[in-house]
Amino acid sequence: MAYRSLVFGAFASGSLAVSVVTPRDPVPPGFVAAPYYPAPHGGWVSSWAEAYSKAEALVSQMTLAEKANITSGIGIFMGEPCVGNTGSAERLGFPRMCLQDSALGVSSADNVTAFPAGITTGATFDKKLIYARGVAIGEEHRGKGTNVYLGPSVGPLGRKPLGGRNWEGFGSDPVLQAKAAALTIKGVQEQGIIATIKHLIGNEQEMYRMYNPFQPGYSANIADDRTLHELYLWPFAESVHVGVGSAMTAYNAVNGSACSQHSYLINGILKDELGFQGFVMSDWLSHISGVDSALAGLDMNMPGDTNIPLFGFSNWHYELSRSVLNGSVPLDRLNDMVTRIVATWYKFGQDKDHPRPNFSSNTRDRDGLLYPAALFSPKGQVNWFVNVQADHYLVAREVAQDAITLLKNNGSFLPLATSRSLHVFGTAAQVNPDGPNACLNRACNKGTLGMGWGSGVADYPYLDDPISAIRKRVPGVKFFNTDGFPWFHPTPSPDDVAIVFITSDAGENSFTVEGNNGDRNSAKLAAWHNGDELVRKAAEKYSSVIVVAQTVGPLDLESWVDNPAVKGVLFQHLPGQEAGESLANVLFGDVSPSGHLPYSITKRANDFPDSIANLRGFAFGQVQDTYSEGLYIDYRWLNKKKIKPRFAFGHGLSYTSFSFDASVESVTELSLVPPPRAPKGSTPVYSTELPPASEAYWPTEFKRIWRYLYSWLNKNDADKAYAVGIAGVKKYNYPAGYSTVQKPGPAAGGGEGGNPALWDVAFRVPVTVKNTGTKFSGRASVQAYIQYPEGIPYDTPIVQLRDFEKTQVLAPGETQTVTIELTRKDLSVWDVELQNWVVPGFDGKRYTIWIGEASDKLFTACYTDTGVCEGGKTPPV
Repeated sequence: MAYRSLVFGAFASGSLAVSVVTPRDPVPPGFVAAPYYPAPHGGWVSSWAEAYSKAEALVSQMTLAEKANITSGIGIFMGEPCVGNTGSAERLGFPRMCLQDSALGVSSADNVTAFPAGITTGATFDKKLIYARGVAIGEEHRGKGTNVYLGPSVGPLGRKPLGGRNWEGFGSDPVLQAKAAALTIKGVQEQGIIATIKHLIGNEQEMYRMYNPFQPGYSANIADDRTLHELYLWPFAESVHVGVGSAMTAYNAVNGSACSQHSYLINGILKDELGFQGFVMSDWLSHISGVDSALAGLDMNMPGDTNIPLFGFSNWHYELSRSVLNGSVPLDRLNDMVTRIVATWYKFGQDKDHPRPNFSSNTRDRDGLLYPAALFSPKGQVNWFVNVQADHYLVAREVAQDAITLLKNNGSFLPLATSRSLHVFGTAAQVNPDGPNACLNRACNKGTLGMGWGSGVADYPYLDDPISAIRKRVPGVKFFNTDGFPWFHPTPSPDDVAIVFITSDAGENSFTVEGNNGDRNSAKLAAWHNGDELVRKAAEKYSSVIVVAQTVGPLDLESWVDNPAVKGVLFQHLPGQEAGESLANVLFGDVSPSGHLPYSITKRANDFPDSIANLRGFAFGQVQDTYSEGLYIDYRWLNKKKIKPRFAFGHGLSYTSFSFDASVESVTELSLVPPPRAPKGSTPVYSTELPPASEAYWPTEFKRIWRYLYSWLNKNDADKAYAVGIAGVKKYNYPAGYSTVQKPGPAAGGGEGGNPALWDVAFRVPVTVKNTGTKFSGRASVQAYIQYPEGIPYDTPIVQLRDFEKTQVLAPGETQTVTIELTRKDLSVWDVELQNWVVPGFDGKRYTIWIGEASDKLFTACYTDTGVCEGGKTPPV
């Protein structure tokens, strides 16, 4: 069916405290915006009923100022200990909430584990290990006393290989991202920590992402909501389905509307269609309006300041109190904002002996400033040095080890014998000589690259580097700690093996590293520090070269990968603190590599279309990033255009080999669309009477702290606002389509993540895996891709990942059966006219379920119409 333009919430710039007022360029024709109001109430899902009941009882006792206080941060760097600190209602026992990064642990804190990055975790294709990492991250956040874990990240999805924060997520496929995020959320939240799914949505490059007084953030122009639902929204829906407690909006705009005040994205999609019951926060300093963002569904402003946080001004706090008193923001909207936050706090048991923060994000010293950004601040103890690492290094090491992806192994050259003469090249083999944490937020590429840079990092408690681990196995190894090949290098013997370390780094736009403003600025995806030249020079001298890449994403390998001297290529991705032993275990054959690429590596950058391959550059007005490729990113695009990559999504070699024997079982008979959704349940009910102005008065004899954000107003200001509100005189220019009448919700909704029937299992595929090798044990990754029926009225990618499982370690000749499951949603497409999920083959048409080890290594076809599985088949790619 023809695509329909995506209907997105209108951009509204007026508020009582506007911090950014800039003209914006018109988005291209067809990329439209439309309003969705009002913000849906939370609490109608039965699994949240108890938490909302408790929240209703508490919120009903709060004053206006207490409610406004909870919805916003107290100001950037204004309160120990966390990167985000909400206001509180201490009178009623509701504390200040601590929000803390990062994508791979607890940021800006001591005595924590620096876990492998999300992209490394995705490369394991191991659900149990992904979940175990989530549990460990949750335990460390709880041990440090945080309330909200600002992760995992599934936006960016990884659409652009050059994207700066792709490494924080799990890979360039919506299903890989979705399953990894859901398992991470489950692990974290089982520890009583609120997880945050981010960044909603379209944050696929770092450059020009942020609104400022001179230029709007770029607009991600997603023309059709089929692309939205089947690609970028998919991981968010799965995260909501498992009950994620909070969501974070992106810095950028979508179809011209800033994400932090995007009524269609927040109200229409996230809260109504997906049934999200938690609270929605802004990304840091992305809050650009007061009334508009509240009406559009934003529940929490982080860190509380205006876009430029210089003098202690806010679009909310005191302005939100004023906006409620004068009637601009309905009291009903404020009540729902606060109730969502408090209900989430109850949902995860944080009212029951939840530890308070015991660390400082601003100093590693015992004592420090209590309000660091204030002009004058008292000092006190801010750090209690609580060690929360436990035995989490074991999980971190296993993730780093099982993610190592063997791309090439000519003549089964690997694993190496410890008797070999080894020569190691590249500064990435050794920890930064200045110390692993020498660079703020890891904003440098010096020494072993264990993580990217920005807010998604953690402090290393130590860094087990590769050269140390190699020396334990081969004490006589020669190490050349340089990224340039030595000028006067003696001629090696034929038995000498060169191990060459190369890197590629990226991160958040807050920092510039070696000319890279977050995103990688090399269109050729070259290795940093002339790493490709180092490999080529080594291959000229040595007959046997092993290349180890520590990288945020794909690299251009073409100048050396076919060189016969290059016997092996390993991607460590970003291994975190356990970079050494994890690699040595694979190099020397203690374990067989079992990692698989979470993205494709092409032969040429222009194998992808310009919309994917290149970043959007500067423009006067608003930068436009148009998703003209639609559904076709990564392997989907390559298959469509019949372009053979160097290494495809899912590729990964082992020291052994496996056979797969599959069968298919029909579980649930499907209809064209899901059964009708159930109506929404009841939600909290509060008085709609305007609160008295006195609820917002400053307390008498209160000593203010400069730049600290408060929700109180001067008496005259509060009285004046109340007089306007009680008179009922319309003073605010509401967006077109604004309404205060609650909607029943779209047909595609009905539960957390959407219609509950979407998760009905349609087909089950048991796959018996056998280690057919004779020498090495190993683990197999079973990947399942769906091919839609022929002749349906939808354009679909040739194959799409839908599920994966990983075996235990199998000895030669040993077998194990794993089970793949495909749901109604896995077999559906989003119909832009019906605005619902449709199963185009519900009437018996043949779906083909492809089973294999990579997107280009699929060799068993299971047919849903006959229930027959055949080996020796390949999809038409």
